[in-house]
Amino acid sequence: QVHLVESGGGLVQPGGSLRVSCAASGFTLNRYRIGWFRQAPGKEREGVSCISSSGGQIYYADSVKGRFTISRDNPKNSVYLEMNSLKPEDTAVYYCAADGVPWCGTTWSKGQNYDYWGQGTQVTVSS
Repeated sequence: QVHLVESGGGLVQPGGSLRVSCAASGFTLNRYRIGWFRQAPGKEREGVSCISSSGGQIYYADSVKGRFTISRDNPKNSVYLEMNSLKPEDTAVYYCAADGVPWCGTTWSKGQNYDYWGQGTQVTVSS
């Protein structure tokens, strides 16, 4: 059975850092592009970042560029999102998603293209 499980969310002060992880079971991540998405209360889901199956292609939303870093460890079947200089507007539930297309490309931020989703992890940025 296919599962994606996010972890590492929590409460952090503005300017702080957090790393969220996405672990896969039931399938091998190294053939999938992985996207990180987030959804804040009352807002639409937003694509945050994408990493291709090989890790050689990476995209970020403008809102997180320069502050967030996506990475993957294929032998560990995991993907990570390192978040620095966090702002209150980064508060959201963060989801990872896997898609069988190996590259990110222009469709990376469209959630409907992804096959598998995790349950999400809450990130709250507040003083």
